[in-house]
Amino acid sequence: MSEYKDPAEAEHELISTSLEVEQLDTTLFRSKSLWTPLRARGVFGGQVISQALVSATKSVDSEYALHSLHCYFLLSASASIPIIYFVERIRHGRTYTTRSVKASQSGRLIFIMICSFQKPEPYQLSHQNPMPSNVPSPETLQSEESKFDELAREPGLEPRMKEYYKNAIIDRRGSPIDIRFAGENRDADGVYTCMWWMKVRKARGVPEKFEQHFQKCILAYLSDHGFISTPSRALRLTRFRGPRQQTMGSSLDHSIFFYNHDFDCSEWILYVMTSPVAGNGRGVAIGRLYTQKGDIIAVTTQEGVVRINPKYAKETYDAKMKAGAKL
Repeated sequence: MSEYKDPAEAEHELISTSLEVEQLDTTLFRSKSLWTPLRARGVFGGQVISQALVSATKSVDSEYALHSLHCYFLLSASASIPIIYFVERIRHGRTYTTRSVKASQSGRLIFIMICSFQKPEPYQLSHQNPMPSNVPSPETLQSEESKFDELAREPGLEPRMKEYYKNAIIDRRGSPIDIRFAGENRDADGVYTCMWWMKVRKARGVPEKFEQHFQKCILAYLSDHGFISTPSRALRLTRFRGPRQQTMGSSLDHSIFFYNHDFDCSEWILYVMTSPVAGNGRGVAIGRLYTQKGDIIAVTTQEGVVRINPKYAKETYDAKMKAGAKL
C-alpha cells in the first residue's frame, strides 16, 4: 500500500486566505496568513507582493485598474509574526493614480512597493508577442506534487532524497496554486526558455468568484513561483556539490506590467520565462503570462541573488582570466 495520499485529494489553502489582510486603519493593514516555502529563507515573496497589492487596491477608486508595480525585497520575513502594510497616497490624477506600500515586521522595514493604476483606454492601438507554439496542454502534464510523489516511490532512493521529496509533496499539496512544468529549451543562440502552466486551485463545493482587481492580486502571487530559478536553470546550476552547486538564490526585486484586464486565474495561465543575463552573483528573469487563448496578461521582470560556492567561482574566474576570455 502506498505511504502517500493521492496528491489530487489533498487539502490546500484557499487563495483568498493566502491574500487576506486585516484593515487596522484607513491606510494600515496586517497579514492574517503567511507561508514559507520548502528550503526558503523566509515568507514567500509572491505572498508579500499580493498582500501589499490588496492593501493598496483598497485605497483606489474602482474606475482605476492596476497597470504596473515595482517592488524591492529588503529583508526576509518570518511566517510566525504578522506583517504590517502601510499604504501612502502618492498621486491622484485624472488618468493615473499612484500608491506606495511599506511592509514592516518587528519594527524593521522588509519590503517596499510602488504601484500605479490607470483608467483603461481599450480604444488605443496594441500589439503583442505571440504565445509559443506546440506547448503541451496542461491536462496532459503532471502536477508538481504528483511528480514529487512519483520520484519519492523510486526503489533504492537515498533516505535524504526521499525525505526531501516527501516534504516537497506536503509543500505543494498545501499551495493554492496548481503548477505544471510545460518544457524548456535552448535555441541556436543559446537563449534559455522555460514554461509553466499555473492556475488557482478551486475550493471544494462552491468555487470562489473574484472581481478583476483581485485577479491581479492573485496573478502577482503566482508570478513569483519559480521565477528566480530561471537564471539558475540558464546557468545549469544544481543542488549537488561541485563547481555548479548553487549556494544561494534570493529575490531582490519584482515588477509586473499588466496589459489585460479580463482574465481568470482559476483558468490555466502559461508562464514563459527567460534569463537574458547573469553575473556578479546576480541574475535577471523576464516573464510573459498568457491566457490559454494566447492573449498576454502581463510581463514580469525580476533580479535576484544567484551564487555558487565562492571557491569554485574564484577558480572559474581565474581560469577565464588566464585564458584571456571576456567576462
